[in-house]
Amino acid sequence: MIAKGIKKYTVQQVANMLDIYRGTVINYEKRGIFPLPRRNPINGYREYTEEDIENLRRILEGKVT
Repeated sequence: MIAKGIKKYTVQQVANMLDIYRGTVINYEKRGIFPLPRRNPINGYREYTEEDIENLRRILEGKVT
């Protein structure tokens, strides 16, 4: 569970921040490269924290080099 006050981002926001396609994030989750995110219990949307974004950034950097 994510504590109150922690900023949460949608998959589209994460994709925009990392300059990648939304589908890339989802594909990485499906393939097990990136862990499945938490889901908002009200609307079912994926929710990412800043820590999740940094982890994905490191994964992407590893793929590029």
